[in-house]
Amino acid sequence: MLQVNAYAAPSATEDLVPTRIDRREVGEHDVLIGVKYSGICHSDIHTVRGEWGPQQYPLVPGHEIAGIVTEVGAAVTRHAVGDRVGVGCMVNSCRECVHCRAGEEQYCLLGNTGTYGATDVDGTITQGGYATAVVVNEDFVVNIPAALELDVAAPLLCAGITTYSPLRHWGAGPGKKVAVIGLGGLGHMAVKIAHAMGAEVTVLSRTLKKQEDGVKLGAQNYFATENPETFEVLAGSFDLIINTVSAGIDISAFLQLLSLDGTLVNVGAPAEPLPVNVFSLITGRRSFAGSMIGGIRETQEMLDFCAEHRIAAEVEVIAAQDINKAYERVLASDVHYRFVIDTATLA
Repeated sequence: MLQVNAYAAPSATEDLVPTRIDRREVGEHDVLIGVKYSGICHSDIHTVRGEWGPQQYPLVPGHEIAGIVTEVGAAVTRHAVGDRVGVGCMVNSCRECVHCRAGEEQYCLLGNTGTYGATDVDGTITQGGYATAVVVNEDFVVNIPAALELDVAAPLLCAGITTYSPLRHWGAGPGKKVAVIGLGGLGHMAVKIAHAMGAEVTVLSRTLKKQEDGVKLGAQNYFATENPETFEVLAGSFDLIINTVSAGIDISAFLQLLSLDGTLVNVGAPAEPLPVNVFSLITGRRSFAGSMIGGIRETQEMLDFCAEHRIAAEVEVIAAQDINKAYERVLASDVHYRFVIDTATLA
């Protein structure tokens, strides 16, 4: 077993602390990655605090991993030592169900294996990217194009693909009006990607505090949802709305902003249910949908798209010792727009 430095949550109520964890030996289809940067996702906080269900501790979070291949198994063909690579939210799946065969491993009928907090193939609990190294099956490792620096590429492995996938699936592009609810880690990527796809982009944020940022990121319009007039002015305006907020909002009110046959897609994952007034749907043949991340093939496509269009996450690189402060700042919406851990500070 390989021992590596990491930061782990000892319980749902304690701060993360430095620790040492074991990584499995590199199998014939495995890749050993020296982690260079690991993004901090709101999902990390929900998970380690037990808000999405009980966990086994200690738990090392992190599913926005960017690094360099340092060793490969004997049968590995997709990656080589020295490659710049990334690992996102999953590290395995059944490979055999209809969804896996279609390249939609995130929707594996048996459940994909999460990068942390999931039961791995050897029966152990997966540990994530707040660490100096990780061992992953080659099929779940993607290549990071040379045009993307590793620190700004790391958040693309979750925030990037989580927004790219629904934008692509629901046809964001020229002639389409897309609204993004929330301008945070997910929201700022949704704005950049939708703009690059050619859509007309509007940000719907609680206040106008980030309006200047939203316009710089690619939004043509920006409205404050704390102003009731916003919902009157924008009624029936959008073909697609991406909700990136991981908190309770009035979904029925936002559904009224969709045009005929429009869709509101939830990618944020609040701990509490989101009630919906059915009349908000049936009066405009509207749809309320959900979307997870993307499959491995689509994740690679997203990275290539971002490289081509010079799209990267807006990041604040931090030392591992500042992780707990970063968590508090995420909860206070005090981040522009993704914290990324420099794992050299774990050494």
